[in-house]
Amino acid sequence: MQGVQIDLISSEKLETLTSMEKVHLILDHVRQGTIIILEKGLSPDEQSTLIEMTMREILPDGFNGIEIETYPSKEQSPGFLQRLLGKSPSESRLTVIGPANQLRLIRKEKDMLSAWVSTR
Repeated sequence: MQGVQIDLISSEKLETLTSMEKVHLILDHVRQGTIIILEKGLSPDEQSTLIEMTMREILPDGFNGIEIETYPSKEQSPGFLQRLLGKSPSESRLTVIGPANQLRLIRKEKDMLSAWVSTR
């Protein structure tokens, strides 16, 4: 069967996982070519860990990394001073993650993400 697999992961499922389990779940699926949509999204720390681990795993074996796009939570994002003092925004409300060679963000608007997905 040809095409692109898209996995939608509910916030209930994510709440049962530790931060590292979330990161490993995402990386395992994305390395297989699956696009992941997280209902609740990741915390800023989880996103940083995901990006850091992805950078370590980019190897000559064909893994090109990830493309990630997130809608922030509906709450107001903190300013520079709040971030400097360690007050980060709450978790995002939606995150789309996929293999960098298959997923390209075309447009991000206030209430819509447009992406292009290839079949490799």
